[in-house]
Formats: sequence, structure tokens, C-alpha cells
Amino acid sequence: MPVPSLLAVFAHPDDESLAAGGVLARHAAAGARTAVVTATWAADSPRAAELADALRILGAGPPRMLGYADARVPQSAPGGARFCDAPLDDAVRRLVAHIREFRPEVMVTHDAYGGLSGHPDHVHTHRVTVLAAQAAGLGQLCPEAGAPWQPSALYLATHPRSAVAALTEVVGAREAVYSVPDELVTTAVDVRPWLEQKTAAVLAHRTEVARGAVPGLIAELPPTARERLLGTEWYIRQGLAPDAPGAAKDVCTELTATA
Repeated sequence: MPVPSLLAVFAHPDDESLAAGGVLARHAAAGARTAVVTATWAADSPRAAELADALRILGAGPPRMLGYADARVPQSAPGGARFCDAPLDDAVRRLVAHIREFRPEVMVTHDAYGGLSGHPDHVHTHRVTVLAAQAAGLGQLCPEAGAPWQPSALYLATHPRSAVAALTEVVGAREAVYSVPDELVTTAVDVRPWLEQKTAAVLAHRTEVARGAVPGLIAELPPTARERLLGTEWYIRQGLAPDAPGAAKDVCTELTATA
């Protein structure tokens, strides 16, 4: 079965590697088209250059940047609006253009909590991506952004509550940890065969390693702890298009087609 093309949309450089690096590497290794849209940071910033290195490692093509400023780092896009403050229509329109140009079969983004940290940029990326994934298939919306294209499903990168204790043991207690009931998770992907690539992509975000953010914590972990922290990726599937006649009903197929 062919592995579907995959477009990931995340808030900051490094989110793609931490949340979905294994799935991105897996799809690329199977010959699928993969790409990543990043909502914040300017294309000429050092973190964008680090993102390019990470995507090269994952096989996910060149960076695609929406160009907004990080909510907590205004200098990330000099002269640009903070992502959380930008007009919603503008952000959706920019993302719709990428969806229609790349024409992905499936998409991946943050869950409604914005992942474990609940960062406001993560939460807003979820909102914008949900709207854009639906709008991309409607010809009357954003006609200047290209011909309509409807992905079949949107996968929300998440963490089940049963995994939080183990993650906390590895990275320590955090101020806030957002997770979902286990029964909401539709897809758990074992990405250990791609763990070396995923880890290398995380560590390519050298600015975050140097300042002691999550990539910096990962840089200091022994291999067993890295595997425990990064070896599984969890998702919630949201269907966007009606199933075609005879289509597979296994909701895991799209992200685990090479299993």
C-alpha cells in the first residue's frame, strides 16, 4: 500500500522534530512526499537555518514559513505580527496556500491543548490548522490561494495520560502538563526504528539546545531515556473527507502504512 503524502504544521522550529519527527522520517523513508509548515520565526533567522538542517535529516524538504513572530520572542520576526495577534483570516489564508500547493493526503499538527506545555502559539496553530484544513477543500474560500484540495485526515499530536508519569520521570516536573484520556488516542506509532534520525533532528535545533530548552534536556539524556521519551508518537485522528467506497476503515493505516 502506498504511504500517503504528509504535511505537518507546527508552531516553532523544533516542534516538528519533537512531536512528529519519527512519523516524518518514516514517511520519507517509505518514499512519501513530506513537508513541514512552521508558523513562527522569519525565514532569514538562525532558527530557520536550524530548521532546514532538521528537515534535511528527516527528509521533509525545505522549510515553509508563515513568517509570524513567536508570542514570547518578538524579535523572531522583526516587523511581523505576533502569530497570536495576527488576523485569523490572514493566517488561515497563508496556510491554505501551502495546503493547496503541496496537496497532502494527510496532515499533522498540535492537539487542542497545544501539547504538554500548552504554549499559546501551539494552541493557536491547532486552531489555524483545523480551519485551514477544512477551508482548503472549499473553492469559494481563498480562491486566490490555488485550486481546492481536501486532505483526507488531520492527525493531532498528543500525549495520553498514561504516558505522562514516564515522561515526567525523564524530563522532570513541569509547571503544566496537558494530556488527554487514553481512549481519545486513535494512533500510537512506534518510531524507534527512526529514533536516531529523530534525535539528530531535535539536536539540530542548536539554539534550543544551548538555552536548555527541551532539546537541551534531550542532549543530556542517555540512550535508554531518549528512547523512552521519543520512541512513541501519539495522535488523535480527525476525518476531513468522506471515506471513498472500499477505503480501508483502519484509522491507523494512514500513519502506519509501512508497519
